[in-house]
Amino acid sequence: MTDTNKNLFVLDELSGYKVAEDYNDVRGWNVKDANNRTIGKVDHLLVNKTAKRVVYLDVEVDETLIEEGHNTYQASAGDGVHEFLNKEGENHLIIPIGMAVLDESKKQVNTSQINSATFAKTKRFKKGDVPGFNYELDVVRHYKGDTTIHSSNAVDGFYDREEFRNSVPNRQKK
Repeated sequence: MTDTNKNLFVLDELSGYKVAEDYNDVRGWNVKDANNRTIGKVDHLLVNKTAKRVVYLDVEVDETLIEEGHNTYQASAGDGVHEFLNKEGENHLIIPIGMAVLDESKKQVNTSQINSATFAKTKRFKKGDVPGFNYELDVVRHYKGDTTIHSSNAVDGFYDREEFRNSVPNRQKK
């Protein structure tokens, strides 16, 4: 895939892009699920250059979660979601920025809409890879349990969905 067709970029690899001063840099923060279980740590921030903002957290998944969800994620192909087969070495997943809530005092990211069982069954990718749009689409379907999200909702306007609305910036210091 050439850069002109590429949808997502790692923030660190883009010159002229950085975390805005009034937002937290959450890289290295623990990520907790809806049941307050640690599912991993934020490794990278993924940017869509057209949207000109971070749209995903790239999370390095906790090994215990990988052990629980190493099997194929199975859903009926008729449901519009294909099976996920996680392979050895695939230990990263993405979380849409709008599905993350920051706990500044604990320096952690909470995902109250997604539980560890869902994360365990989510298709993962290898560190250093940047997922393509089909992966994004499958993951958002999986997290939302909404098979009506289909490729006709393609890239143009995709990041206008509520799942991609940014978290609240840092509060101004007085």
